[in-house]
Amino acid sequence: MEYHVAKTGSDQGKGTIKDPFLTINKAASVAMAGDTIIVHEGVYREWVKPKYKGLSDKRRITYKAAEGEKVVIKGSERIQSWQRVEGNVWKCQLPNSFFGEFNPYKEEIFGDWLLTVDEKKHLGDVYLNGMSFYEVTSYEALFNPQVRTEVLDHWTQKIVPVHNVEQTKYVWYAEVDPEKTTIYANFQGADPNEEFVEINVRRSCFYPVETGIDYITVKGFEMAHAATPWAPPTADQPGLIGPNWSKGWIIEDNIIHDAKCSAISIGKEATTGNNYRSIRKDKPGYQYQLEAVFNAERNGWSKEKIGSHIIRNNTIYDCGQNAIVGHLGCVFSEIYNNHIYNIALKREFYGHEIAGIKLHAAIDVQIHHNRIHDCSLGLWLDWEAQGTRVSKNLFYNNNRDIFVEVSHGPYVVDHNILASEYAIDNMSQGGAYINNLIAGKMNQRKVLNRSTQYHLPHSTKVAGFAFVYGGDDRFYNNIFIGKDGLENVGTSHYNNYTTSLEEYIEKVNEVPGDLGEFERVEQPVYINKNAYFNGAEPFEKEKDKLVKKDFDPKLAIIDKGNEVYLSMQLPDEFGGIVGDIHSTKTLERVRIVDAEFESPDGKELVLDTDYLDTKKSENSPIGPITLLKKGDNYIKVW
Repeated sequence: MEYHVAKTGSDQGKGTIKDPFLTINKAASVAMAGDTIIVHEGVYREWVKPKYKGLSDKRRITYKAAEGEKVVIKGSERIQSWQRVEGNVWKCQLPNSFFGEFNPYKEEIFGDWLLTVDEKKHLGDVYLNGMSFYEVTSYEALFNPQVRTEVLDHWTQKIVPVHNVEQTKYVWYAEVDPEKTTIYANFQGADPNEEFVEINVRRSCFYPVETGIDYITVKGFEMAHAATPWAPPTADQPGLIGPNWSKGWIIEDNIIHDAKCSAISIGKEATTGNNYRSIRKDKPGYQYQLEAVFNAERNGWSKEKIGSHIIRNNTIYDCGQNAIVGHLGCVFSEIYNNHIYNIALKREFYGHEIAGIKLHAAIDVQIHHNRIHDCSLGLWLDWEAQGTRVSKNLFYNNNRDIFVEVSHGPYVVDHNILASEYAIDNMSQGGAYINNLIAGKMNQRKVLNRSTQYHLPHSTKVAGFAFVYGGDDRFYNNIFIGKDGLENVGTSHYNNYTTSLEEYIEKVNEVPGDLGEFERVEQPVYINKNAYFNGAEPFEKEKDKLVKKDFDPKLAIIDKGNEVYLSMQLPDEFGGIVGDIHSTKTLERVRIVDAEFESPDGKELVLDTDYLDTKKSENSPIGPITLLKKGDNYIKVW
């Protein structure tokens, strides 16, 4: 069955092309497995709440924009009843009934691992011709807003430039009493009744209220202006769009922007824990996150019921916390061909859950061919990155590119371009970094105070717990590029680590004992055939390597909007180092998990295609792209 929705329609209609429905929700209330909902051009100001689920990948319910028509779903409403207060400051008064049960100007940004506690922020926002404002915490601050040119990046503790200085002059403040909500805003000389001004009203744009609404496709929409809450891994994690703890969604070909916190959520729901650290205050968030994993497992968290989503070909930008977020519900999913940028650059609030993509328990998740730039952090894999593969992605101009935290592997990072000055945070073990271009520093740390779960291969079943001892990592065929004043580029921080499982076992058993000896001896690392330029430092025991500390490749990422190019120089010696093609057979098993590097289906993993999907030969150069050669290189990478 095919249903149509149009701005000329009526919800008393039949939903046909000649007699369309007026709202997407009306179509959602009748569409059953196998049906398609086609939405025609216009702006739809509603929260779409799918009611029925698809039954299989072949019997899904599909929501899509009509071919060649611009269809926008917004969580905002346009306001044209502004009254001037004084100077550039205006106000509008709305009855609380205007917002229903959810008032973004009353709801605070709140939850576990949120660190901005000195001043309270809310889920509301004001938009002038599409540009979002900054919230101030007092009425007086409206009249002389502080223009910010620099801001502290809390994680790196570096001062970074503000993304849009002009935007910081536009501010809002709200007061909510039992009857009404008053929103004040400084429009800097614009007349809000003549310009296009919108305010956040709804929490989400496309998100089922019930869990288990499986096999839904959402295709070809623009979606914006959702008052999404803070989404830590120990809470309900609603997004602007998401499946709400179900299986088999496809979210594709959409433009998604201006989510207060998270845009696409493939995360957990509330019954497995909902901000208990912040509410109860009796145990650390770490402990509640441990419990969330077991709660989920008892409640049916499995490949048969949860995850296996596809997120592809979307453009996602201007969100406060994440472009894509998900704990537990992200398992067995695939995320590719997405363009993600301007995530968490407003810095109205800060916490430990901010990144372009932030996933916990990314079991067998495949993340590839994405362009991720101008984010506070590009990709953060936190807890249980097992069977996870990060491949052929382009990272640049992020405060950090990749962070893998308290995971035990096996996980693979291969054929990526990591071009930011801070490339990798490695607080895990059991990783394989193969054929990457790494042009920034790496921070490598042990974690001996948080024991985290690992799983049976390709399963959500918990197999055990472990600390992160550091090491058990593999670095093959990478190109490391340093920079003046930049430390920790390369693999030298693994100096003094063992180089084989046999050596490790021998050293551990030199002295009688148990746990303490495993903490004393450094885990093995497997490092070979990497290149180190412009000050990058190699692992002291690496046998085959190219080291030219005084050679500057003059790496540049040239962003031309829809196209991106890689420019770099390589020395004559570059042609003399050839990288092996790695696979399940060549990569040592992971020690703690006792598991092999495999494809999600359990078959052999072979890393035999490069960043551009070109088939590699046995004589292929190291690095992510087989086209790289000595001398000048200028290659289109997006």
